[in-house]
Amino acid sequence: MSRMTSNLLDEAIGIDDSTNLSPLVGRLLLVEDCVETSGAFVLHHLLKRAFSSPHSSNAVIFVAFSQSFVHYDRVLRKLGCNLAAQRDSHRFFFLDMLTVGCSDRSGKETDEGVLVGLYCKIQRAVSALIQENKRHVTILIDDIPLLEVAANGSSNHVLDFLHYCHTLTSEIGCSIIALSHEDVYLDIERPLILQMEYLAEILIKVGPLATGIAKDVHGQLTVLNKPVGGLQENLRNRVHNFQFYIKENVPFWLLTQ
Repeated sequence: MSRMTSNLLDEAIGIDDSTNLSPLVGRLLLVEDCVETSGAFVLHHLLKRAFSSPHSSNAVIFVAFSQSFVHYDRVLRKLGCNLAAQRDSHRFFFLDMLTVGCSDRSGKETDEGVLVGLYCKIQRAVSALIQENKRHVTILIDDIPLLEVAANGSSNHVLDFLHYCHTLTSEIGCSIIALSHEDVYLDIERPLILQMEYLAEILIKVGPLATGIAKDVHGQLTVLNKPVGGLQENLRNRVHNFQFYIKENVPFWLLTQ
């Protein structure tokens, strides 16, 4: 087993320095993790990659249910990315949804109306970015189960919302990156997560080691690329398995098996 940098994840997805995030245009990437092993580091990595190009044609709309802007800005600064600067240059839109279900919900707005309002904000932000010649817009959702909580547990409303967002991938060429927690749905019916897995062209699963806890390995990561026209032939329907190690203040490491 040899130790490599996080570039292995980029290669598994199809990202390289010349294309940046172009393999994700028009696609949905779903990250699934569990309580034992968080997949947030994958979101952090992809967020940083969105801004790693010297060109200013990439932009991100971040829909945050799990953590505040201060949290993400602090994490990304450790990785060498300044989200505040990206926000000031109109490449980063942060939609803070942490208060949904609390002070912003007076009872006058239906659960469906909350998601309709959120979609309208996303649509307006995408339109504004396109007018500013941002050729690739990524919509990033940091917690699908909390999105369902905002809809008062209505999977149907969440699915409608996600379908509307998914239309932006085909109509405008946006990409969607979302994080869900697989073990939230273990003991109940799973229409939401099953539909998301069906829609996702790239599925990344993050979990603990099958052999248990190890000192220098924090978990395992699986990347599934589904057959989609335009992808490199050697990436089509490929399954990539890695083990990973996370160290504070540096990018994570992937370990080849």
